[in-house]
Amino acid sequence: MSGRLVSIRFEGPAERFWPALYLRGRPVQYAYEPLPLPLARVQTPYAARPWASEMPSAGRPLRVELLGRIRSRGVGIASLTHAAGLSSTGDPALDAALPLPERYELPATTVAAVADTRRRGGRVVAVGTTVVRALEGAALSRAGELLPGPGVTDLRIGRGFVPRVVTGLLSGVHGRDSSHFELLSAFLPGSLELLYGLHIVAGGYRGHEFGDSTLILG
Repeated sequence: MSGRLVSIRFEGPAERFWPALYLRGRPVQYAYEPLPLPLARVQTPYAARPWASEMPSAGRPLRVELLGRIRSRGVGIASLTHAAGLSSTGDPALDAALPLPERYELPATTVAAVADTRRRGGRVVAVGTTVVRALEGAALSRAGELLPGPGVTDLRIGRGFVPRVVTGLLSGVHGRDSSHFELLSAFLPGSLELLYGLHIVAGGYRGHEFGDSTLILG
């Protein structure tokens, strides 16, 4: 694949590892950002366990106040933990293999919320492509049934994939050569896929991790 793909194993107790990582670690620095990114700018306000390698950027606009307004309008909100991986490395061989396997953990309350929403005929809207992979990967590995607990998914979603769980997606604006756009195409019929690209260009929308958001509903 590429000599730049390495595995790192850390040894030592967790109570020493995590403080050291926060002290010395740095967020992914994007070439279009002129100044070093502070940690606070790449974390969502509802972040929990530090699993992600890169900011799960789809949820970045969802500030606490906005989440409160959404909930007040009757929209249910459920959470899961997922290890969002890198969206791009700059190495063509590595980028062609993305997304790499990512781990997740589904709480029992989230599984119950999804089941209740589907039973009532509502939409299950995932915030981010990584959440789609977690939910669909979990369902696919368990014969279509969503069960609580941890897991790892290597699922690659693209055109023609039929989602079993997710019926809508909140995502950033992605380039057509990215695995993220490949996943979006599963939620866009052929004609709409073309219109999506034209709409992004004509509207002057911003891409990348600090760009605009799109909401796609099935």
